[in-house]
Amino acid sequence: MRNEYAADLGLSESDLAADWPTQFARWFADAVAYPLPEPNAMVVGTADADGRPSGRTVLLKGYDPEGFVFYTNYGSRKGVEVTANPWASLVFPWFPMQRQVVVAGRVERVDRAETEAYFTSRPRGSQLGAWASAQSTVVPDRAALDATYRAAAERFARVDEIPAPPHWGGFRVRPETVEFWQGRASRLHDRLRFRRTDEGAWVVERLAP
Repeated sequence: MRNEYAADLGLSESDLAADWPTQFARWFADAVAYPLPEPNAMVVGTADADGRPSGRTVLLKGYDPEGFVFYTNYGSRKGVEVTANPWASLVFPWFPMQRQVVVAGRVERVDRAETEAYFTSRPRGSQLGAWASAQSTVVPDRAALDATYRAAAERFARVDEIPAPPHWGGFRVRPETVEFWQGRASRLHDRLRFRRTDEGAWVVERLAP
C-alpha cells in the first residue's frame, strides 16, 4: 500500500509565514475549505512518569500565539500523564492534502475562567457527558454508562446552565517546535520547522525527510 505524492506541490522558505501562528492559520483555513471531515482533529501523544507513551485523537478547541488548547477529564489517562510528565506532541494528519503539522511542547492547564467559558458553549448532551463519564476508567458494560448519564440528566433537569465539573477542563500545549510537513514525490518531503531557542526567539529550520 503506497501512495505517490504530487510532484508539483511543495513548501519553500519563501512561502512560509513569518511566524508559526500565521502559517498554522493559513493551513488550517485550507483544511477547513478543502473540506476535511474534522480539520481540528489532532493526535495527542503523552507519556507517563516512566516514559511509557500513549496516544489518542482529540479535537483542537482553540489556538493563538500562546499555544493549542483541548479539553478533557483531568482524571483521564492523558490528564494523569500530562500532570506527571507535562510534555506532549500534537499531530494534525491532513493526509488528503498531503500535509501534516507536528507540534511539541510543554503542557499546562488553562485557567478556570477559560474552561468555564468554553463549557457553556458545549451542547447540553456533551455537558452531561462530562459529568457522567469517569473517563478512562473501567466500566462493567454500556448499561452502566447509560445509567450514569441518566443520573446526570436527572440531577441537572431543573438547571438551565450546567456548571463545568471540577474534574474537567482545558490543557494548553505551549509549543517549542511547530513543523509544517508537505508531501513531495519520491518521499523527498518538505519539512520546515519553527523552533523556539533558549532565548525565546524563533528560528526556521529545514529537516531532511
